Parts: sequence; C-alpha cells; structure tokens
Amino acid sequence: MSKETMLEKKVWAVIGANQNPEKFGNKIYNRLKEKGYEVYPVNPVVESIDGDICYKNLSSLPKTPDVINMVVAPDKGKPYIEEAAELGIKYVWFQPGTIDREILNLAKEKGIEALQACVLVATENK
Repeated sequence: MSKETMLEKKVWAVIGANQNPEKFGNKIYNRLKEKGYEVYPVNPVVESIDGDICYKNLSSLPKTPDVINMVVAPDKGKPYIEEAAELGIKYVWFQPGTIDREILNLAKEKGIEALQACVLVATENK
C-alpha cells in the first residue's frame, strides 16, 4: 500500500485527536482539514476540537472513514483496529511511535492495509 493511494482517500478519522496545538493529534487533525480532507476527531476524553464534535469511537462517526490515522500508543490503538475491522474500514495509517508487532499483526489478521509514516511530512507539498 503506497502513501499516495491512502492520501487519495478523502474521509479520515484521527484516533487521538486533541485540543493541544503542540501535540501531534491536533497538528494532524488540522493539517488534514486544511488539505481538504473530510476528517473526524476520535478521542473518548475530548468533547470538541476547535468547535468540531469529537467522537468517542469509530462507530459514533456520522460517516465511515476510508482511513484511520493512529496517534495513540499501540495498546490504546488495538480496540480501534478491532472496531475498524467490524466497520469494514480497509486502511490504517500509523504515525511513528504508534505501532508494535502485535498491533501490526492484528491489522493484517483483520484484513486492514497498514502503513507507517508521518502524515505531516506526507502532506507537506500536496
């Protein structure tokens, strides 16, 4: 799976989106929005981000995303991989530091295509 193929998908969910402009969850959420993606923040402990509703899980999103972007530690990410598989989501983009062998194997087992790269770098010149 190439970065380009995933970046062509227009509906994304950012797992671990947050309100802190210094943190990657916030930077990635805002970068995808400014690049024209339809992007949904997912974080069970945040109510809203910049006035946008923040969703507790993937099942509560108004639309099923094409790609989920992981900005949480692997142990916190595993339930989202399970949920993504149940919803038929086919792509997961792991930010650096969000992946381990276990979560990668889980994604593969569930038929989800995985990629590890920094979305901020990948979208810089798009």
